[in-house]
Amino acid sequence: MALDALMGTYHHNIDAKGRMSFPTKLRDILGSQFYVTKCINQKCLTIYSKEQWDNLADKVASLPDSLGGLDIKRWLFSGAGELVPDKQGRVLIPADLRKFAGLSKDVVVIGLDDKAEIWDKELWEKQQDSVNMEAMIAAMQSLGI
Repeated sequence: MALDALMGTYHHNIDAKGRMSFPTKLRDILGSQFYVTKCINQKCLTIYSKEQWDNLADKVASLPDSLGGLDIKRWLFSGAGELVPDKQGRVLIPADLRKFAGLSKDVVVIGLDDKAEIWDKELWEKQQDSVNMEAMIAAMQSLGI
């Protein structure tokens, strides 16, 4: 984990226009602009710093259109948006991304080391309830933790 890792759990609300306060601690690390896209394996949104986004975008752009590369490009780039906090620290989450992640009012923003995620509160609670503790403990033990 980097010294400036994204971490913590933050509870916020999305207003009728799709705006939400983005946690100050995470904004301080992510910078004045960051990127949001659909999570590939969960029903949530993933937030990347500009540097992380550029690295990811370069890797995805280098994929050949055959062998699923075009589908990956469509998935990632069509569902992405740039987030620039306003003076109150709010960001506008695009409507299609809110719909994808089931975001309505109560949301949870979590730090995830080099990225962050935005979850619908109920989906986050269900995800946390479904954590396989035995598998997690085994993975941590394999790392010597």
